[in-house]
Amino acid sequence: MSHSRWKTLRERKLAEGLTEPEDVAEARREIRLSMALAQAVYDRRTELGLTQTELADRAGLTQAKISRIEGSDTVPALPLLAKLAKLAKALNATLNIALDNDDTRVSFTGHRTDAA
Repeated sequence: MSHSRWKTLRERKLAEGLTEPEDVAEARREIRLSMALAQAVYDRRTELGLTQTELADRAGLTQAKISRIEGSDTVPALPLLAKLAKLAKALNATLNIALDNDDTRVSFTGHRTDAA
């Protein structure tokens, strides 16, 4: 079954009032968070003109870990969140995570480097 056909079938079933099992809904939320984090890290890294290796060196992580984060191959868990604090520091930014039912937003806000 193609992805578009599966999606249409899923949407039709949901419209008919059927609900997803809670474990499926939770997995879907985790995937959205992982993808939002991946995009935020990639966007900030490229904004700074850093390679994955340069970012890994700055954050005290491995290039492979940066690649897994950017590839959304990792679902954020408590140990990863501790590493994300290092990552935010290496990106000279604050990590912002907003979680709502179906709305997940992850972004980095760059620190001002202006001398007042």
